[in-house]
Amino acid sequence: MQPSDRPSALRSAARRRNILIVGSIVALAAIFLYGGRRGESLTVLPTPVFDAAEVTCPGDCVDPPDTLPVLRTLESGETLDQLLEEVGFGAPDRLEIVAALSDHVEIRRLQPGLEVSGFFEKETPREFEVLVQRKGRVLLDHGDNGWQSRWSPFEETRVTREVAGVIDGSLVGALAEQGAPVDVAYRMSDVLRWDVDFNRDLRTGDRFEIVYEEVFLDGVRDRTGDVVALAFWNRGRLLEAYRYDEGYYDADGRPLQKMFLRSPLPFTRVTSRFSNRRFHPVLKTYRPHYGVDYGAPTGTPVRATANGVVVSAAWGNGSGRMVKVRHPNNYLTAYLHLSKYGSGMKAGRRVRQGDVVGYVGSSGLATAPHLDYRVQHHGKWIDPLSIKAIPADPIPGVDLPEFLAQRDALRLRLSGGSPWEEAGTDTPPEQFAAVDVVATGTGPGR
Repeated sequence: MQPSDRPSALRSAARRRNILIVGSIVALAAIFLYGGRRGESLTVLPTPVFDAAEVTCPGDCVDPPDTLPVLRTLESGETLDQLLEEVGFGAPDRLEIVAALSDHVEIRRLQPGLEVSGFFEKETPREFEVLVQRKGRVLLDHGDNGWQSRWSPFEETRVTREVAGVIDGSLVGALAEQGAPVDVAYRMSDVLRWDVDFNRDLRTGDRFEIVYEEVFLDGVRDRTGDVVALAFWNRGRLLEAYRYDEGYYDADGRPLQKMFLRSPLPFTRVTSRFSNRRFHPVLKTYRPHYGVDYGAPTGTPVRATANGVVVSAAWGNGSGRMVKVRHPNNYLTAYLHLSKYGSGMKAGRRVRQGDVVGYVGSSGLATAPHLDYRVQHHGKWIDPLSIKAIPADPIPGVDLPEFLAQRDALRLRLSGGSPWEEAGTDTPPEQFAAVDVVATGTGPGR
């Protein structure tokens, strides 16, 4: 065969092979159909009959457990009764459990995230436990007399820790570099809120040393507690704060609390200052701006800067939702462009310094979410940033020696055991060791 004839020969062989395959399939189908029409069937093997006696259990086979656990978390919008029903409790058990829990907790105030666990013995509920956030646990047992409950409070442990650092970018970042939780920054701003505006006073190179508490519940860290002592070098000045008798005082025993907070918002930025002639971004004209604008996300809580009485909480045209508060010594503060009012805000309501009067928004004539904060004195608008500190009363002389002794001990802890004078010049240590532990028990979850 010549090479030119090979492709043709190969194609012919392939066609013959395909014809044989197709023919075989058709023949088998015909046999099957023909046999079926004649009542003949293919041979089928008999199905084996199940015999329990012949079943053997492997070596790791175990009987079903007598007690089955269940664990659930209360979801947002869900009631405890709904949760219990979903878990498998019948109506009588649910009523008894809720009644037993009512001896220890307020059912209507249970918050989402509350943990519920229990055990079912052969599908019958026997034990049940409710974990109340930061309070304790309620244990319930099912016996002959129905569900019985007992309260077991968490053991609260407070561990004091020290941390020190230098600001290079942000306070939160400086604390994170030293392994401290973010909320320590908020505790620090809360302690110094009368003397430091954390929106505009921080500078690169500022230094801090803090003694603060960490709170543990049954050995598990729950939250950051109070600041015990604090030293902050800010823009060339040293600020000291020491906790004493539920308040904070400077090194000489003078209270840090002043009549006015430095800012109604922690950790934000000033976007516009007090001015007698400012270009209005919406009206496109020059007009006075009698406040300080703080840029912040919608929903950021706005704090009352001083104790007082609410004059109004109402819409103010271009000011949007606005709250006005009257204070002693003929002062009045106003909070403009709110997204919503604080709980219970209405005329005549008394507020304390730090209470939430509303939430940042962009209501009225505003181009973006922000707070316009204004202060009036004797009927005249003044620059809020110009208000001078008006301190409260100092520690009584009879208590001053005790305070000074406590201050000196804390100063050593702040400086890592070095003399205080050296602590003002040396680079602060990265982090000090934990030292004190105080254990207490919490009360029922009321």
